[in-house]
Amino acid sequence: MPADGIYAVDTQYIRPGHDASHLILSNGRAAFVDTGPASGIPHLLEALDQLHVGRDQVEYVLLTHVHLDHAGGAGLLMQSLPNARAVIHPRGARHMIDPTKLIQGSIAVYGEARFRELYGRIIPIASERVTQSEDEMRIALGGRELELIHTPGHALHHYCVVDREAQAIFSGDTFGISYRRFDTAAGEFIFPTTTPVHFDPQALHASIDRLMSYRPNSIYLTHFSRVTQLRRLAADMHECIDGFVDIARRHSSDHERGVRIRAELLSYLARRLRRHGFESSDAEIAELLATDVELNSQGLEVWLDRGASG
Repeated sequence: MPADGIYAVDTQYIRPGHDASHLILSNGRAAFVDTGPASGIPHLLEALDQLHVGRDQVEYVLLTHVHLDHAGGAGLLMQSLPNARAVIHPRGARHMIDPTKLIQGSIAVYGEARFRELYGRIIPIASERVTQSEDEMRIALGGRELELIHTPGHALHHYCVVDREAQAIFSGDTFGISYRRFDTAAGEFIFPTTTPVHFDPQALHASIDRLMSYRPNSIYLTHFSRVTQLRRLAADMHECIDGFVDIARRHSSDHERGVRIRAELLSYLARRLRRHGFESSDAEIAELLATDVELNSQGLEVWLDRGASG
């Protein structure tokens, strides 16, 4: 077992190394942080079996937010965990108890065919098995204390999990995206995720600063897992947030706004990757970033339509 009792489980969503659930083990008790979509749940249950952890030993399913790449499989997973409680932000809890609006919103983003392909059936979580998080709420896991802190900016229904024992934070999407495929001799590469519909640059800047105020040694991202060069990565996140905002504002009144934002986002990230020492073809970079560029541009357009505050 790792000294910190933390395991990354690849949910295999979209491609390997794209989406992680994290399993925390402490004195015979367990918690999952995020679940991935329903298609990834067999991987989570297999991880329990491989680690000889009984399904009745899992006490919590901690959902950093209710976007379906993080929480789409939670209802299905809960069916296999008789003692677990799902801990969800108050703004998101009702959408996991009755996922109708969550499904409709996701179909609006992805289209129905792609939604069904990615997420399948979303199973509700019984209300009596849901605990709503509070800011700075603390929960015990086998004698280990986890603190939940509300971190808007990516989503209004987002919290992060502070694990002081491991000097680590599970950041969901608040601390951005860092695919291991982009690691170079310079270290880890990171960028924000501005997916619809709650992107707020001012709040996201503040949330990143709040995470760093805990002085973690490592942060575990859903996309994808552990990063450690935190001071540099936090600075890169702040710089990229401002860069994304500048791109959106520059094209806010263009006739083909979405097309232009997508193209410039891809160029912006590709330039940063080149400076980071990532050597690959333009075509591979475009392929690796395609989903994120699409969703980030949609989120920036929603932000512009809201009035582009922050």
